[in-house]
Amino acid sequence: MFEKIISKTTPEGVGVSSPPQAPQPPAPLGNNAGDTSTVSSTSKRNVLGSDVEIQGEVRFEGDLVVGGSVEGRIISEGSLTIGESAQITAEISCGSVTVQGRVDGNIIARDQVAICAQAEVNGDISASSLSMEAGAIFVGSSTIGKVQNTPKIVESPPSGDELQVEMAETSEKAPAA
Repeated sequence: MFEKIISKTTPEGVGVSSPPQAPQPPAPLGNNAGDTSTVSSTSKRNVLGSDVEIQGEVRFEGDLVVGGSVEGRIISEGSLTIGESAQITAEISCGSVTVQGRVDGNIIARDQVAICAQAEVNGDISASSLSMEAGAIFVGSSTIGKVQNTPKIVESPPSGDELQVEMAETSEKAPAA
């Protein structure tokens, strides 16, 4: 299931004018559990504003900055930044993750997870490195060390509200701070 809700909050005439572009058809809405959203651009830096809500699976290349809400899964080899206003209820599997907002769900990162001062993470973290600023809230367990294989989210349908996460790990568990 994929829904995208966008509201206009910028008044007319504000900002830099750009040449008109052909309107894009809206993304199809459906009730299929296999629906996914792929975010991609030529610059490889993608932004989902604070007025965007997505339910389903998000896949992207490059970098993604999320300011709105995502419920489901976020999968990429790239870098994910969860903005201050973001509310994420998802299983996350990315190259690196920076959390400035709120995440409810597990995070698997090939490289680094950074939790900023105002951020809150409720879930387990597995990454090569983890950094937390003073004031950050982290409730869960952490596994820190080299992640040998790219994290893979099992494609079988989730049972109940839980998503199965499978990964190869050769590191030791570190207690949550």
